Amino acid sequence: MTSTPAQRTRLQGGGADVPDGARAGAPGGTVRVVRGLALLSSGLLAGAFCYGAVNVVQAFQSVPLEVRLTFHTALMRMNGPVMQSTMGVAFLSTLVLAVLFRNTPRMLAAGASLLTLTTFLVTRLGNVPINRQIREWLAGSVPADHAAILQRWELLNYLRTCTALTAFVLLLLIVDRATAIAAGRHTQPERRR
Repeated sequence: MTSTPAQRTRLQGGGADVPDGARAGAPGGTVRVVRGLALLSSGLLAGAFCYGAVNVVQAFQSVPLEVRLTFHTALMRMNGPVMQSTMGVAFLSTLVLAVLFRNTPRMLAAGASLLTLTTFLVTRLGNVPINRQIREWLAGSVPADHAAILQRWELLNYLRTCTALTAFVLLLLIVDRATAIAAGRHTQPERRR
């Protein structure tokens, strides 16, 4: 059986959702690597924040304040470089996907990129300054409004958890769509000339 020129074009990368780079001759492996990196980093980010929101924050609330502040400070010191690097990789890889893809996948990748950027900004402008305050409390005294400040940190943490998780879900939608399109290409009967 032979395929028509339109089918060959579609199979070679002429479909609407195929990355622009693939049509322009960029290796398909590059797209797979970037997509894999985006999935891995976004998944790790969402997973870490979800674990923290469900487990760590709840544990914070059930221990004495001094224990919470000590553990919070130690945890944030360890998390800082790891989480910021993961956010950076997730943002850049989703941004690259937004450039490479077209149509719906481009919009989904751009949305994931913006949500990852939002996650970073909430962390950097919201949680990190509060982390610095908490470190100062350990060296000095705890202010009278500490409960409100800790509650604000928790709310910001829930916000960044939601943005990171939503970014990951958008990437899963891209993969699901690509899988469905690829499956459709393989199941279409070839026409005879």
